[in-house]
Amino acid sequence: MFAAERRQLILEMVRANGAVSLRELARVVQTSEVTVRRDVRALEAEGLLDRRHGGAVLPGGFTRESGFPQKSHLATAEKTAIADLAANFVEEGEAIVVGAGTTTQELARRLARVPGLTVVTNSLLVAQALAHANRVEVVMTGGTLRGSNYALVGSGAEQSLHGLRVSRAFLSGSGLTAERGLSTSNMLSASVDRALVQAAAEVVVLADHTKLGTDTMFQTVPTDLITRLVTDEPPAHDDRAATELQALADQGVQIAVAGGQGGSAGAGGGGPGGDAVPVRQQRRDVPLPGPRRQGPGAGGQLRSASASMLGEQGPGAERARVADLRRR
Repeated sequence: MFAAERRQLILEMVRANGAVSLRELARVVQTSEVTVRRDVRALEAEGLLDRRHGGAVLPGGFTRESGFPQKSHLATAEKTAIADLAANFVEEGEAIVVGAGTTTQELARRLARVPGLTVVTNSLLVAQALAHANRVEVVMTGGTLRGSNYALVGSGAEQSLHGLRVSRAFLSGSGLTAERGLSTSNMLSASVDRALVQAAAEVVVLADHTKLGTDTMFQTVPTDLITRLVTDEPPAHDDRAATELQALADQGVQIAVAGGQGGSAGAGGGGPGGDAVPVRQQRRDVPLPGPRRQGPGAGGQLRSASASMLGEQGPGAERARVADLRRR
């Protein structure tokens, strides 16, 4: 395929979806991500699209939010790996809140097997994923339906969260930086997400590597309120994502990285979250380095362990290991 043909196809994909990752563009045009990155730079120079970390968006993408149909086709493999890993941080009998988003929808599908779980959500997609889970209680907020992402927003949603207290909040967003934290492109969504955060003792952010280093209009969770980030393994050449991860770790955020390229699920594997974790999936944790905000270098080194060990050791051993990391 000639360069002009590639760039035309790239432009058509971005116009159709609003935002597309470099990985997906390379797959469709059947070339390397290095070549696609050059094409994206050339198209940006012509004012036809904007580059974002790990992908490309329509011009003015800083203020534009893609709808659910577009988001559901972006980074699908990464979202699946993130959801598999995040489910292991949910325990039996917990009460949690789960925000709106395609990644949190994937998480909800894996929570259907957690006995005694109570899930508070403003997302119709999350509620639908748990609708037939007979051991999970689903509590929905009030509010006004926002059709682009099937979420309840507005004062009704925020008021219904007043006085609520749960163990963890699982949230996604449009961008994540160490400097500003989690952000989104919509003011109403950001306001509800902030109310969800206020209801939780811990905040777990689910964000694939394409969102690392991306900043959008409305801050939802400042970095010092994020307990843990669950993300996927950035490409080897993506130095910016690796730098952002280390910067988040330096500020006290625990980092869990789901890696690998698929693979079959281990029999009987997985934690209390339900579905088994793929055998080839890798998990790397950055332990919380004592008191928050102790400055650069406090985050420590990334620790690696095979995620298949979760299945071999069982959820009890995993929770003990996480507790041990926190004590350190």
